[in-house]
Amino acid sequence: MSVFTEVPQAVPVAVFKLTADFKEDKDPNKVNLGVGAYRTDDSQPWVLPVVKKVERIIVEDQTLNHEYLPILGLPEFRSSASKIALGDDSPAIQQNRVGGVQCLGGTGALKIGAEFLRRWYNGINNTSTPVYVSAPTWENHNSVFADAGFKDIRPYKYWDAENRGLDLSGFLGDLESAPEHSIFLLHACAHNPTGTDPTQSEWMQIADVMKRRKLFAFFDSAYQGFASGSLEKDAWAVRYFVSQAFELFCAQSFSKNFGLYNERVGNLTIVAKDNDNLTRILSQMEKIVRTTWSNPPSQGARLVAVTLNTPELFEEWKDNVKTMADRVLLMRAQLKAKLQALGTPGTWDHITQQIGMFSFTGLNRKQVEYLVKEKHVYLMASGRINMCGVTTKNIDYVAESIHEAVTEAQ
Repeated sequence: MSVFTEVPQAVPVAVFKLTADFKEDKDPNKVNLGVGAYRTDDSQPWVLPVVKKVERIIVEDQTLNHEYLPILGLPEFRSSASKIALGDDSPAIQQNRVGGVQCLGGTGALKIGAEFLRRWYNGINNTSTPVYVSAPTWENHNSVFADAGFKDIRPYKYWDAENRGLDLSGFLGDLESAPEHSIFLLHACAHNPTGTDPTQSEWMQIADVMKRRKLFAFFDSAYQGFASGSLEKDAWAVRYFVSQAFELFCAQSFSKNFGLYNERVGNLTIVAKDNDNLTRILSQMEKIVRTTWSNPPSQGARLVAVTLNTPELFEEWKDNVKTMADRVLLMRAQLKAKLQALGTPGTWDHITQQIGMFSFTGLNRKQVEYLVKEKHVYLMASGRINMCGVTTKNIDYVAESIHEAVTEAQ
């Protein structure tokens, strides 16, 4: 008898299971709207031209070797990553109270941040501080904080299903009623899965309540530049909170905006009260990293650092990111127009009001099931679709299939 006999079969990760089902489907019209990565109009992954260029620079650089990086990562990567989150002219950076931890993707940054907070936030080794995540949120958010040892993970109101937009009053109400010092996980831009973000004036209201209620802001920034095509616009909320004297964490991912999905390049930006606080925080982060991955890989971090620190490459990268953002915006406009032309019941304005890679369609479970089974159009059970899965070649089929699902499957 095996010592592992009692191990239960884990439920497969939904988005990867969806991709596996799609690959097995033999239907020639099949469409995958579930994948969490950018696709070109030919449904292919895209290696950014600037990334190819920098890869060649790295290969030819005779000064580089494969020695260990520092535990906290490549210094020029960490500083440049924090700089694009907070802005070149950030007073917090000038006051030397901003630090970064190079992590394995955005998930790694969330993980290291969560581990630190569980050990040191609001009392030593505190598992009882409530952690609030939006309803709905990216499913990994709950798991990362639960696995870090937090015992009290709660939803906060976010999505207004009836109006297909932000439930601001519900959100503010939950901020008001949360215990002081609670941790709130906030999506910096392109909220996953809804694609619905607060406006700047709504963010100001959110910050106002959080400051008054002494709540901790932990931003997840996975789509900077990719959401609107503008680095500044997509980082507005984080920068505003910093301007309001918040101490905060920001988990940054470069998977989407650099197309470096398998390089796992992330950064945890820490904004502390002063340099003394920052030094002590980073010393403890170092201990957590040491027992997690010891020190990080260099390739992806070098690609990002060289790009961000070389003016002409930085401009080229911004142009590449805008290419991706513009394609998504175009598909949103065309899909909405086609659904309206078909007279599809319901409102579809939210498709262009939402931002980023994902759209929360508002389709219910039966309609999603109908799309998958009858039309071979694969999407998440929540009704979330990746707008990059929509192309000029399949958009008519996708729109007609959604129309059919809405009218046939109630």
